Amino acid sequence: MSVLRFIGFLIRLALAPFWAAWIALRRRLPRNAWIQVDVDGPVVEFPAVRRPTLPFLAGGQRVVALSALHEIADRLPNAPRVRGVLFVIRNLGAGMATATSLRKAIMRLRETGREVVVYLQNGGDTKELYVASAANRIVVAPHATLAPVGFVSSSRYAKRTLDKLGIAADRLAAGDYKSAGETLALDKMSDAQREQLGAVLDAFYDGLIDALSAGRNVDRERAKALVDGAPYSSEKAVLAGLIDAAAYEDQLPALLAKNGENAHFVSAQRFLAARRARILPRLGRRPVLAVLPLHGAITSGSGPLAMDERFISAVRAARSSRRVRGVVLHIDSPGGSALASDRMYHELTQLAREKPVVAYFGNVAASGGYYAAAAAHHIVAEPTTITGSIGVIAARLVVEPLLDKLGIVTETIKRGAHAAVLDPLHRVDEDERAALEGEIQNFYDAFVGVVAEGRKWTREAVHAVAQGRVWSGRDAKEKGLVDELGDGRAAIAALRSRVGEGAERMEVIAVRPPWQRHPPLAPAAVLDLLGIDGDAVALAFSHDRVLALAALPRIL
Repeated sequence: MSVLRFIGFLIRLALAPFWAAWIALRRRLPRNAWIQVDVDGPVVEFPAVRRPTLPFLAGGQRVVALSALHEIADRLPNAPRVRGVLFVIRNLGAGMATATSLRKAIMRLRETGREVVVYLQNGGDTKELYVASAANRIVVAPHATLAPVGFVSSSRYAKRTLDKLGIAADRLAAGDYKSAGETLALDKMSDAQREQLGAVLDAFYDGLIDALSAGRNVDRERAKALVDGAPYSSEKAVLAGLIDAAAYEDQLPALLAKNGENAHFVSAQRFLAARRARILPRLGRRPVLAVLPLHGAITSGSGPLAMDERFISAVRAARSSRRVRGVVLHIDSPGGSALASDRMYHELTQLAREKPVVAYFGNVAASGGYYAAAAAHHIVAEPTTITGSIGVIAARLVVEPLLDKLGIVTETIKRGAHAAVLDPLHRVDEDERAALEGEIQNFYDAFVGVVAEGRKWTREAVHAVAQGRVWSGRDAKEKGLVDELGDGRAAIAALRSRVGEGAERMEVIAVRPPWQRHPPLAPAAVLDLLGIDGDAVALAFSHDRVLALAALPRIL
């Protein structure tokens, strides 16, 4: 312990009576108190700060941490004046797996005996109603639109347009279901892509129907009718039983009144800050459990966007730290560079030899994301996680036919049979294609071997569920690619059990902020508008020769 830390402790000790009185004052709550949680941006599992606050500012955005919601649930038994929790959802920034975890957090708050109310200020679509159905009551602003219409996956196939322009897409894949780049190489959806997307949508739809059935206390047929009847105005939604009331935000205190006394709202941030305050600081540095985020497309190289270098540095720091007793590897990635994925996997295997590692999958943990997870001792995912995609793909756009149309003649002089294979303007011949296919097959075999070693399976068993196929978390659990269905708390619990004695008292910390996502090569809004697969565009222009990437059209 440093001298400055000890001096600070002595000062706090001298001021302890005054500090205790201040904390007690801050913890006092009015009668009919409600904790208010504002959701207006991203929802994350673990915050990128040492001690999670809810909400907290990160990069200019207001972020809600699920770990803080569970902390509120833990502290409610010691807050008898709290009658309920109000969620004000303005903008829900969450994929389906994160939405599932948020719904579980709401259910846990209800289990404390408090009432939970969700207020949808701007109405809501499928994900908002999926989450809100966990509450005791749903209130919506008057004249807002409720549209729990289900899920749709759309993509635009551009081969015919590229043919007219004189541009061709070279695409090589190991795995029948590896679909990245097919929107550029084909003129319609492949049967394999249609099959795997249909299975993912089935899992999402079943989850939505189950949620509405349980939350609104109706049978499954009525829940399906509510979905098929959408969209609704807030007034019609009340009559249909989808929501409970329509009210403006300033009418909520009276709507939640009890015994003639209006509700008093206390921000979640204030509630947690008051209860986290300590009269005396801790002496010494205690052992911790670390959360290591692997977020976004996996990139390699020496530039500022190279994720592998930063991630490997974080893994090595967690491995060498005496304080870190175990690691949760939080993956929310569609994959990326095959080489970077392998380097990250190698470092994680070194970590796993010395400390327990539990992988927890977010919205997407596929391809290179799953490759990295194979090093973990245990894998946890939500039923609505998108995972798998054990396969390899390489693709690029070839503009040689366009140059011919423009009258541009290409003269090539080479030494070496495959000297031109890396030239982006060159269309590969059959011999070059065979060489590239061999390289891709070799890496696919390595990918299968990595998963076989991690899951303790035979290579044949891995190949049966691989071939680039994408699975929902629900189906991945059935196939054995995932060990447990659950949220972040389940992942932490699994890690604590592996750490053993004393783990229950260890604090959970994020070792560093999530990685910056790879910037899109075309504006994301334009790609969404056109229904074009952004991963396919990035793949076609990538400098990586071989990628392991899970490309899925947007699912709404």
